[in-house]
Amino acid sequence: MSHKVKINKLLSVDMDTKNEFKKSLGFLDSTALVAGSMIGSGIFIVSADIARNVGAPGWMLMVWIITGLMTIFAALSYGELASMMPRAGGQYVYIREAFNPLAGFLYGWTFFTVIQTGTIAAVGMAFAKFAGVLIPWFSESNILFSLGFIKISTVHLLAITMILLLTVNNLMGIRNGKWVQNIFTILKVALLIGFIVLGLFFAGNQEAVALNKSYFWDPIALDGKALSGWALIAAMGVAMVGSLFSSDAWNNITFAAGEVKNPKRNIPLSLIAGVTLVTILYLLANLVYLNALPLRGIADGSGVFEKGIQFAVNDRLGTASMFGLFGSVAALLMAVFVVVSTFGCNNGLILSGARVYYAMAKDNLFFKSAGTLNKNSVPAAGLKVQAIWASLLCLSGTYSNLLDYVVFAVLIFYVLTIAGIFVLRKKKPDTARPYKTFGYPVIPILYIAAACLIMFVLLVYKTEYSGSGLLIVLLGIPVYFIWQRWGQKL
Repeated sequence: MSHKVKINKLLSVDMDTKNEFKKSLGFLDSTALVAGSMIGSGIFIVSADIARNVGAPGWMLMVWIITGLMTIFAALSYGELASMMPRAGGQYVYIREAFNPLAGFLYGWTFFTVIQTGTIAAVGMAFAKFAGVLIPWFSESNILFSLGFIKISTVHLLAITMILLLTVNNLMGIRNGKWVQNIFTILKVALLIGFIVLGLFFAGNQEAVALNKSYFWDPIALDGKALSGWALIAAMGVAMVGSLFSSDAWNNITFAAGEVKNPKRNIPLSLIAGVTLVTILYLLANLVYLNALPLRGIADGSGVFEKGIQFAVNDRLGTASMFGLFGSVAALLMAVFVVVSTFGCNNGLILSGARVYYAMAKDNLFFKSAGTLNKNSVPAAGLKVQAIWASLLCLSGTYSNLLDYVVFAVLIFYVLTIAGIFVLRKKKPDTARPYKTFGYPVIPILYIAAACLIMFVLLVYKTEYSGSGLLIVLLGIPVYFIWQRWGQKL
């Protein structure tokens, strides 16, 4: 059997080249995809690491405010590109049209190897770890079998099972994926609002509030040194890895543009509405933490209060902030919330990711089978290969490793895409733009400047993972030319 036949058999689908994407996503569906893909487990975890980096409540909130503004600025900018080119593939298409096929391939290559699949894997692992709070059999210490350098636990098994289950559901059509997305997004937004209301009005701790006020704008490192000037900027840049990861995936609606009704209107509006909603909810959630717990804590503290935000057990701030109200039951309640949240988050990521591989395959830059739709009008081969690679990544490293790889790579292409707005205004001045970037050119420039500064900080202070992320992008260059010569027939 030839190499080509083997690959096509592996990615076999019920192909019908006459099929087209079905216009099934309205404005509310699109907004649910934006918000639902953003909200996972990060908002309940990463603020602990942010607190350890900046050491003051005001600066922790500032990290989230800057992240929120950057995300909103990016969404405002992407709206113009989405209204110009409402096609499946989204960001891949924007980069290719603004620059060249190589630039587009580098995005698609990085998207497949680490950005989308790495995020799916990280969210899947978070789902499985929190499920372990409800069902203790799912534990990283419960090893099913070992392959020497890789140990497969029941947590890995559950994470991979979740990814495969959602993939199968999305293979059945966009309507199946849409309904799962809508139901879980509505549910988790409602639960997050409930968490915020309880946290702000019933779970407050006056001693914690007083302590937080006493050093609100007094940034300090864990070693006790005060932070100022470049040291503070660097600390915030490193801290933003978590907040940026938690706020990412807002652009996933652009990948599914071929299935959006009236995309020139609904995609820009859903981007702005979804990102704004999540940004507000995230800020309020952090106010809950500061209302219930002191930011500064002791690593070996005897209780939730002594550990504070900085050293919450396993960084599970949602559980720690609700402990005073619900006691030990808080862990179970938050586990249910995170399981629901991550399940819906991964559905959005899985649904939208395959559309990028579809667009790449149409350009002969991915397996040809990924460029066809099955009888349910979805890119089945892309969904399958995405599930396989994401499942393998579940076994490759920890949540934080994947997070660091993803954030740096994501920022590179966000900067490139937003720079593409300037390029396309000169390159294609006559192309219809139903929506034009609000605040152009100031807002795009501010985003590019802030993102470049963060990338510089990450390269200096998180060189291992950020450098690895950059290396993955650069490895795409030889892969592109190899594919051009030998891979286009696969």
